[in-house]
Amino acid sequence: MYFGIRANRGQFLLQLLQVLLVGLTIGMMRNVVPALAESEFGVPRGSFMLLVAFVVAFGFVKGAMNFVAGRMAEHMGRKPVLLLGWLVALPIPPLVHLATSWSWIVFATILLGINQGLTWSMTQTAKLDITRTDQRGLVIGLNEFSGYVGVALAGVVTGYLASMLGPRQGLFWFGGVVIGSATLLAWLAAVETLPWAQDEVKRHARPDAQALRPKYPTAVGPHPTTAEIFGLMTWRDRRMAAICQAGMVEKFVDALVWALWPIYLHQRGVALPGIGWIVGVYGFIWGAAQFFTGKLSDRMGRHLLNVFGMWICGAGVALMPLGAGSTWWSMSAAIAGLGMAMLYPNLSAAVADIAHPNWRASAIGTYRFWRDLGYGIGGLGLGTAAALGGTIQSAFWFVAGAMFLSGLALYAWGEETHPRLNPGV
Repeated sequence: MYFGIRANRGQFLLQLLQVLLVGLTIGMMRNVVPALAESEFGVPRGSFMLLVAFVVAFGFVKGAMNFVAGRMAEHMGRKPVLLLGWLVALPIPPLVHLATSWSWIVFATILLGINQGLTWSMTQTAKLDITRTDQRGLVIGLNEFSGYVGVALAGVVTGYLASMLGPRQGLFWFGGVVIGSATLLAWLAAVETLPWAQDEVKRHARPDAQALRPKYPTAVGPHPTTAEIFGLMTWRDRRMAAICQAGMVEKFVDALVWALWPIYLHQRGVALPGIGWIVGVYGFIWGAAQFFTGKLSDRMGRHLLNVFGMWICGAGVALMPLGAGSTWWSMSAAIAGLGMAMLYPNLSAAVADIAHPNWRASAIGTYRFWRDLGYGIGGLGLGTAAALGGTIQSAFWFVAGAMFLSGLALYAWGEETHPRLNPGV
């Protein structure tokens, strides 16, 4: 059984296409839907908590599904979980098309959370299965590059489609083509990669594999239970806990970008295509730069990239309400996207570094549970901040402050995880 990107080029490219389609699916809900929440779906002006309700629902559901997906993948395989995720997404375009109230959008977003938790987790896990340890940062960087370019593209394309066909028709046709294509590809072309992970476990047991081992946690055995994995990731291993809290807080930024950036810009007279481009700058920079930051972490390590990424991303968020005009907003979006590109693939790579192949899928699933729970917790936090402050700008200050403090915690509690730079005994 061969490992590496080149040795598994066809399946690797297919999984990159899958995650691009995953990004397009979530991206179609991130521009038009929030911007037209008041005029199209009946959300009263100034109802900040109601506006963020769909992001909160998405976060709690996706977080739970990430955790479930990891355990499911170790028992039933990666491909069935991926296909199930796409089947769940099929009703989303008709629901948005026929929605008579905001509650329909919230329900569609719950289905989206299930879809994202199952499909995005599996595209990442499958690629890690078939590639080498020294390619891990690059692999996750490429995975997130593909996914978030999809998010950004969908925001731009749906903005134009909404202007030409109307918001409901545009989202219906876009979503139907994307989700239908992804389902067929997963069914007909994806290969089960669990055997690669099982073969890696056998190779780890050989004496010649001991020379460059990471610092695996010692608090669990070779086949930990679900409760043991959850405890290890959440509090028993300080490094994993530091990574999980950083992952959770960085999703406050994405919750803000999703729920309130389009509204903030719409209130300042920016048209839907313009909103798509400004928010798209964040997504394009985040997506494209991960190709480099993931590979960079394979050379210089994960830890400092993650810490400074938290702070740079928070600075971009803080800059957004301090100026005006498309150039200023695009610049602040680019800074936030650059910071996100520094931290996003490398928090996941750090987890993968020190998680044993026996329970790596579960470790990644648990990290992704805490990370995407940040949509829910962050959505509640920024909705509360905006309500108490009376303006959307208050939500920006809340998120920027949280990113700075979380970066400090990661710096203090975390450490370098790359086995070449900080090997185990």
